[in-house]
Amino acid sequence: MSDEQIDGAILFGDLSGFTALTEAHGDTTAVELLQRFYALASAALCDGARLVKTIGDAVMVFAPTPTAAIRTARLLRHAVHLEQRWPSLRSGLHAGPVIERGADSFGATVNLASRVAAQASPGQILCTRAVVRALTATEFVFRPLGEVRFKNVLEACEVFELVDGESSSMVEVDPVCRMRVDPFKASHHFRFEGATYFFCSARCATAFAATPRRFIRLT
Repeated sequence: MSDEQIDGAILFGDLSGFTALTEAHGDTTAVELLQRFYALASAALCDGARLVKTIGDAVMVFAPTPTAAIRTARLLRHAVHLEQRWPSLRSGLHAGPVIERGADSFGATVNLASRVAAQASPGQILCTRAVVRALTATEFVFRPLGEVRFKNVLEACEVFELVDGESSSMVEVDPVCRMRVDPFKASHHFRFEGATYFFCSARCATAFAATPRRFIRLT
C-alpha cells in the first residue's frame, strides 16, 4: 500500500468531560451517546470533508480545504449543542500536508490539530494561523489568542478562536457528569461557598452534596 501526500485540513472534535459522564451515568448511556455523536459527525460533513475515524469520545475529519473544515466544525458544534443532557464539544483544526495511507491520515498536521483540540475549552473551536490564512470565505470571525507551545512541537503556534453567537453563549456545566445544564430548567441546584451549581439529575446533586470539593477541582 503506497502513501500519498495531499494538502488539506484536519479537524478533531471531542466531547469534554466524557470520562466523568461515563462514571456518573454508566457505560450504557455513554455508548449510546457516542453512537449518536458519531452519527452527528457524519451528518455535519460538508464541502468534501470526510470522517477519517472515531477515537473513543473524539472524531477526526479530513477536509480538502480549511473552509470546509471550519464549516464542518461549526455544524457539528451546533448539532451537539442541540442535544439535551450532553457534554460540550471542543474542536481544533490545522491545515497543511497530510499523508494518506488507505483510509487513514498521518503526519505533523494531524498531530498539531490534535494538540490544538486538547487546548480548547468546552464549546470552543480553535485553529492555527495556517487555517485562518488559507480561508477563502469571509463568513468567519476569529479572535487571536496568542502563541501557544504544544508538547513535542518545536515552534510556538499562533492560535485563533472562531467567534460567533454560539461560541459566546453561556451554559452551566454539571460539575459531576460534565453535561450541559440550562440553569432555568435545572430541577436540582446546590449552593456551596458562595457559588450555585446546577445538576442534570438528583443522582449528580446527591453525589456533589456528599463531597463537593472532589468535583469543584474538576471544573
